[in-house]
Amino acid sequence: MPRSTANRPYGLQAKYHDQLCTFHVSWYEAARQRVLGGILPDLESACDLACGTGTTALMLAHKGIKMYAVDLSPTMCRLAREKSRRLGLPLRVVVGDMRHFRLPEPVDLILCEFDAINHVERKSDLALVGRAVSRALRPGGHFYFDVNNRLAFETIWPGTWWVKSLARRS
Repeated sequence: MPRSTANRPYGLQAKYHDQLCTFHVSWYEAARQRVLGGILPDLESACDLACGTGTTALMLAHKGIKMYAVDLSPTMCRLAREKSRRLGLPLRVVVGDMRHFRLPEPVDLILCEFDAINHVERKSDLALVGRAVSRALRPGGHFYFDVNNRLAFETIWPGTWWVKSLARRS
């Protein structure tokens, strides 16, 4: 599959990602605990899909969960590996597209946080993500993700632009 040019900005941004894009980590930690708090203590394994520099994956690895991390950006993956080594936490990092990724073994939980699922190129790609996630989960596993919507753009990201296309896309 040809590499998407949409990946290029993440390679450029990766060096500064943790300084620019982690101001809201505590919000996500609180939401994750509220939604997943009942299952987190029993998890054996999980995958952080669109892991960026591995912040969430490493936080869960610190709790003793066997973690995989997948990201489309080789630079983000390299930084996640470096963080893992620096912190002495086990983390298996895979360069992969959320629409087609594969893990070496099924996991109990797949997380896709920080509105990463909003970045698939086409609406029809969501079905590909769903199939890849389903293939990677153990029976009875969980898929935890968030999306930005109009309210998020108006309250959390008021200085940014968003466009809703009226054209029908597949």
